[in-house]
Amino acid sequence: MSLTDILLALLTAGLLLFAIYDDAILPRRRGPTRLRVALRRRHLIDSGIFIVLLLILLWNNIQQHGTPLTTTLLMVLCFMAVWLFWLRSPQLLMKNEGMFFAGVWIDYRRIQSMNLSEDGILAMQLEQRRLLIAVQQLDDLEKIYHTLVEAR
Repeated sequence: MSLTDILLALLTAGLLLFAIYDDAILPRRRGPTRLRVALRRRHLIDSGIFIVLLLILLWNNIQQHGTPLTTTLLMVLCFMAVWLFWLRSPQLLMKNEGMFFAGVWIDYRRIQSMNLSEDGILAMQLEQRRLLIAVQQLDDLEKIYHTLVEAR
């Protein structure tokens, strides 16, 4: 097993562990989920470039008659990248005492102010950070508001 195969296997395992954590473990942490909101995908161009580069590596490996393990690892990594970046949508999970946004727990008490932009992006100001929450459907903003009011 070459260094390239080890790096590809580690990267694939990391993406798989993230996918399992984000889809299976995160909704069960910190109590029941009160509201699950689908968010807009971001960085589609960057992920597209990453997938194209992986496909170029795959094509080059096939043309140079590389090892079947490397070919398999590249195909699995391409599939994981397509699934994570293009097929799955990010979510905002609202719980009783806080929310998970981008895999990070945010307690409702940390929210100092909220603003809504004209294009439907909810901006939440924390102590040192500002969250920009872009929902897929504008009706979800009202659900978020009602969930925050009920929680406080």
